[in-house]
Amino acid sequence: MARVRKQLPAHLGAGQLRCRGYKGSVDYEILGEPSSLRPGPARLRGSLMAAPEVAEQAFRDGDGELTLETGETFRITMLGHSAGSGVAYFEMRV
Repeated sequence: MARVRKQLPAHLGAGQLRCRGYKGSVDYEILGEPSSLRPGPARLRGSLMAAPEVAEQAFRDGDGELTLETGETFRITMLGHSAGSGVAYFEMRV
């Protein structure tokens, strides 16, 4: 029998991204509840949507900080980006 994986709720919003090459507004989607993260190895995955050059710059920088609409700030590590796309994928932690 196939094991059913629990679907995490998606949290959408607009926030502020800060990395070496960019500081400004981006839209984001996070899979899971950001407020449930605690210090340690636990991580959530998500994506940010911006102009293609912003998404590429964030990916090239490798890491940064994302401030959510709620005012919470999380460290993010970039995981992927397709050339010409306005979407970059990340993992976030406290």
